[in-house]
Amino acid sequence: MEYRQLGASGLRIPVLSFGTATFGGSNEFFKAWGSTQVDEARHLIDICLEAGVNLFDTANGYSDGQAETILGKALAGRRPEVLISTKATFPTGTGPNDYGSSRQHLLRACDDSLRRLGTDYIDIYHMHGFDAHTPIDETLRTLDTLVQSGKVRYIACSNFSGWHLMKSLSISERRGWARYVGHQAYYSLAHREFEWELLPLGLEEGVGTIVWSPLSAGLLSGKIRRGQPIPESSRLAQGGGQGPQVPDERLFAIVDVLDEIARETEKTVPQVALNWLLQRPTVVNLVIGARNEEQLRQNLGAAGWNLSAEQVARLDAVSATTPIYPYWHQQRFPMLGHAGM
Repeated sequence: MEYRQLGASGLRIPVLSFGTATFGGSNEFFKAWGSTQVDEARHLIDICLEAGVNLFDTANGYSDGQAETILGKALAGRRPEVLISTKATFPTGTGPNDYGSSRQHLLRACDDSLRRLGTDYIDIYHMHGFDAHTPIDETLRTLDTLVQSGKVRYIACSNFSGWHLMKSLSISERRGWARYVGHQAYYSLAHREFEWELLPLGLEEGVGTIVWSPLSAGLLSGKIRRGQPIPESSRLAQGGGQGPQVPDERLFAIVDVLDEIARETEKTVPQVALNWLLQRPTVVNLVIGARNEEQLRQNLGAAGWNLSAEQVARLDAVSATTPIYPYWHQQRFPMLGHAGM
């Protein structure tokens, strides 16, 4: 398994991590993702560790905290072998302080996650989303306190816009506080908006990208085909999809090229789609999920080889979209010279 540096930090993580949103299934939304319990979770973790995947990603909001509890029990006795990534910010209750990135909420949320996970430290602690109601200074100072206390090793964010991340980095630098070294973001061949601003920001500022939903909630799993119904067993059919809809013709055009390259490489469609992401700038890690051993082993096969430059170019071309303003205008810069328009 290949390991890469997480942004401007000293932490090396595998290019694939195992996502635990399939653990628990405590409500209708997460039941569509999966309902893995402790014994099966332990079996899937064994397969991951055999393959060199030692990073496990979860969140306090997955199945009302059950995913953290199941992961903690499944990892019992193996904590020194693994890295754990979890998240806070999203609601954990109905009270006025049961969500967000305030000092009040984060200190309690971190302690609750540590208890559920059965550990005394978190390797990578993400802000699951941007809290526009809490001063950024308050959030970052609290995170720095958690790092200084030893409860958290590294901090990261998720689903931030460019200005959210850049302002946070600026404050951390000015105050001398821990800075975000990773950004967990939605990115795939079907959804490339991440490239417009967040990718160049990550390059410039040393923020590594951890990709969530790299198969676009199953759209790029190879199961979605032109003229065929969505399989009833799929997450999409059960209401577990995320992200904006992709026009059918654009999706099927991407799948057609994935099919061609899968035949050329003797790999599967999802393995090709995942490998394309592993060759994108700033991408350090892909969070792969699996409801069973077969899915997991197939996703693990995305690492350890590379698409050719020509194959990457074909996927780039078929998945390209016209960006929104001002990005389409900025893309013209090399051709503009001093014309100004």
